Amino acid sequence: MGDYSSFLKSLSHKNILGINPPVFDFAFFDLWAKPLGLLYILDYLRDLGNDVSLIDCIYEGRSKPKTFGRHKTQRARVEKPDAYRDIPRRFYHFGMTKEAFEERLSQVKRPNVILVTSGMTYWYLGVKWCIDIIKRHFPDIPLLLGGIYAQLCPDHAQILGVDGVQTCQLNLPLRRPALDLYDNPEYGVTVTSIGCPLHCRYCASGKLWPQYSRRPTEEVIAEISFQASIPTVKDMAFYDDALLMDKERHFYPLCERLKDGFSDLRFHTPNGLHVREIDELCARYLFKVGFKTIRLSFEGTDPAVQRASSDKVCNLQYVQAVKNLLKAGYSLNDIETYILVGLPGQSYESVKEAILFVKSLGATAKLAEYSPIPGTPMFDECAKSFPQLRTEPLYQNNTAYCGYMTPDITQDQLQELKDLANGR
Repeated sequence: MGDYSSFLKSLSHKNILGINPPVFDFAFFDLWAKPLGLLYILDYLRDLGNDVSLIDCIYEGRSKPKTFGRHKTQRARVEKPDAYRDIPRRFYHFGMTKEAFEERLSQVKRPNVILVTSGMTYWYLGVKWCIDIIKRHFPDIPLLLGGIYAQLCPDHAQILGVDGVQTCQLNLPLRRPALDLYDNPEYGVTVTSIGCPLHCRYCASGKLWPQYSRRPTEEVIAEISFQASIPTVKDMAFYDDALLMDKERHFYPLCERLKDGFSDLRFHTPNGLHVREIDELCARYLFKVGFKTIRLSFEGTDPAVQRASSDKVCNLQYVQAVKNLLKAGYSLNDIETYILVGLPGQSYESVKEAILFVKSLGATAKLAEYSPIPGTPMFDECAKSFPQLRTEPLYQNNTAYCGYMTPDITQDQLQELKDLANGR
């Protein structure tokens, strides 16, 4: 375990295989999901003279098309692990089948190094599934594991049988994601800043990226230009945690370039926007540039929830942001709002109040079920009551924890809140 930045920088004239595993979970949705970090690494290694290839088990396991370039992901029901045996929900393998994955491994050039990425900590079963198959095909090839799970659960990741675990942010330049490794991608992905200057008690952004930094506008524009040059790309998703922070010096200059050079692209912000930053001018920029998916990070009306969210928004700021967006040209159907549910100590009544508040303005409420994330202050609170969270990442699953483990909200109450948010 450690930092493999120097090792990766030393690679030249090698065959490098990158792999994005399938997801094993109760549910999975494509919110413009691409392994952005892995794509940056593969592009960097290609610039060093290596031959790079990619197997994305999610993208290559897609099925029916959805809006804005997204797809449903094919799924197959699988047996639940013991940690979920008492949860009355079906459990699925989302993505490429075993037969398809083995076929793809047989088609690639024999690699000198294999890089496997990882997403949510509780998705490690898909990572293990990949590693087990890879080791049977290429038993003597070095296999490195990186990504979110590897960083947040390094000791657990080590038991999966890999040759190395990247436990910190890689010290490699970000130039552009190797989106051209995909066959006819319909959307691109980018990030204009790394990390977040806020310190929400439930969020691991500060753990994953200790230093908040912004990328130069010219660099971001070049990255978007490269991806937009692929004829099938019509949408672009921003992965920023803090896209609108210091907007006068960062976001607005970027918007001017986007407006002038990318009028055919549609833009999306799946991570949610900081509400207090959306004044009238910001709302106009968002609308005129072509941001189609507006997701607001409101979290809740409860003062305790707002404090846990770094006091980044109050009720009046949310009301004003919605008014500004409507005035700019958005409809109420365009505005979706994340509301947290399942936080330690959070009551059913406070979540219901937040949903009704959002709906009273005509906006759409989207429940975001809380997941205890290692390395966050709130995780430590949860682990006092549920010590197994520290040793078994499956218990960190938002469906498992929020609906069936937390003492603060029952499954029936959670379903009532979902029905309320969905208008049922």
